[in-house]
Amino acid sequence: MGASIKIAIAEASFILRSGVILVLEQLNIVRIDILEIDDPEQLKTVLARQSPDILIVNPSFLGMYSVQLFRKEFPHLKCVALLLSLADVHLMGTYDETISIYDGYEIIKEKLTQLLVHYKETEKQHEPLSSREKDVLLYVIHGLTNKQIAEKLCLSSHTVMTHRRNISAKLQIHSTAGLAIYAIANKLVTLDNVVQ
Repeated sequence: MGASIKIAIAEASFILRSGVILVLEQLNIVRIDILEIDDPEQLKTVLARQSPDILIVNPSFLGMYSVQLFRKEFPHLKCVALLLSLADVHLMGTYDETISIYDGYEIIKEKLTQLLVHYKETEKQHEPLSSREKDVLLYVIHGLTNKQIAEKLCLSSHTVMTHRRNISAKLQIHSTAGLAIYAIANKLVTLDNVVQ
């Protein structure tokens, strides 16, 4: 299995943490390793030791800490506010995203998917894929073998392997999950087409 994304959930309520975990487990986009933090005293220690990619946190859980402080200490960390009540959008401007307990599953899924897509995008521009490489990419993310792709595109297996090597080299992505996120982010395929 390819690389995973590590998500920390900082919330004192077991029920709320469990609900967020259930939604995360149903995303089926990339493998997600989940860290649960139920004690505000442990927050900084867990972030330093475990180095999660995303922090989903109840803003009141932070206490004396602020999102800006976490950004200075952990610049790669994406912060998502877990809102338990209606909140002023301007107060949440320091977060990368917000999810509310009033959001439906599809809304939460869309917000987290977009955050994961943006997380996985690299800062540098990639060399563009050829139309044939895009065709191969779409079949790869749908789980077809080199032989099956070769048959569908009327190519040799060797040519398909060459295209796959070129795709990985151009994008610097070496997992099927990463390629799926790239395809969604670049509108080569929709989320619904990947999950089928």
